[in-house]
Amino acid sequence: MSTWDDVARVCLALPGTQESTTYGARSWKVAGTLFVWERPLRRRDLEELGDDAPSGPVLGARVPDEGAEHALVADEPGVYFTTAHFDGYAAVLTRLDALDDAALTELAGEAWACQAPKRLLAERGPA
Repeated sequence: MSTWDDVARVCLALPGTQESTTYGARSWKVAGTLFVWERPLRRRDLEELGDDAPSGPVLGARVPDEGAEHALVADEPGVYFTTAHFDGYAAVLTRLDALDDAALTELAGEAWACQAPKRLLAERGPA
């Protein structure tokens, strides 16, 4: 079970990452570009998800492409999900309290790599 403190720890360990806020929620950016964020569900999300809407904290994360998003949701629907708001956008929503430390570290690292400039990717080296 991961917490927002775990997200901050994992993300801030990645080169060039800053914690910020986006629309009043916590977010993490690399070189000024959002890669992981707190994503409270909105009324429209709740209506769309119905009984499947998580009651706990939701983490949004960039993914390489929509194929990766769909694969995560298909492989682990109890952890990853999406809403119509993210159609056409390479991002996935996550039930934060369903992520263990290893999954959080992998998700944040991949999200970071999607947005990091080449200089920082080289600094980090192979994941």
